[in-house]
Amino acid sequence: MTKKRSEALDNDANRSGSVEKACRILKAMTDPSNQRLTDIAAHCGMGKSTVMRILDTLISEGLVLRDPETKRYCLGPEMARIGASAREKVDWRDVGRASLMRLADEFQDMVILAVLNGVETVCVDFQKGSYPIQANFQELGSRRTLGVGSGGVAVLAAMSESERETALRLVRPRLARYPLITDSLLRDRVDAAIRNGHAVLLDVVVEHMGGIAVAVLAPNGRPLAALSIAALSDRIQSREAELAASLKKEAAAIGARLAEQDWGPTASVGL
Repeated sequence: MTKKRSEALDNDANRSGSVEKACRILKAMTDPSNQRLTDIAAHCGMGKSTVMRILDTLISEGLVLRDPETKRYCLGPEMARIGASAREKVDWRDVGRASLMRLADEFQDMVILAVLNGVETVCVDFQKGSYPIQANFQELGSRRTLGVGSGGVAVLAAMSESERETALRLVRPRLARYPLITDSLLRDRVDAAIRNGHAVLLDVVVEHMGGIAVAVLAPNGRPLAALSIAALSDRIQSREAELAASLKKEAAAIGARLAEQDWGPTASVGL
């Protein structure tokens, strides 16, 4: 290979890496909790100087705005124009709403439907229950790195072994902001989810709170999403078998509705 050819390939790789990082930053910013530079960098598992440099470029293109007083970032007008011409292949609210309402009515706790995207899940719908203490740390558009929450653990457990190992390697840098989620703990929770068919993760993201979840599968058996219930840890522990049975039933119902729409894309570990 000639020197010029080698340099050209290196430049292509650098450009590709920059585009990948920019995409990761933009996706992180769809979560309302990621508005500060520190939060965006931590979510993406990237250095603050790198994130700031990319944000400056995105600002110049109108894709991102920065408030000069609060120093917070938000998606810009160009993102709205891009979004206006895009649409989901599936109306997740349509396929999942009935299941979320039934579960919230039965157990009185927060029910969440989150779709797999790369090594994250994105909340596409939720339903609050009637119990006085609700888990309010997710909203529409919230993103969670796989393993940060029971939904991500359920998705990891439903992956093939090779895909799961790739995902675990990719999420490791992002877990620094969650000191209680160690590699050994995450693998232990995934192994338990594989054995039991449902995932439980308690007291590691929010004290005294946790979740129980199952994966929503495509017709080919690959995970597309996670259906979870978030609640006080003791409410999950005292009703685990009952919660798991109802979650599995409703996840299967959502999977059946997806199959009826003849929509079966496979999720990618990407990023």
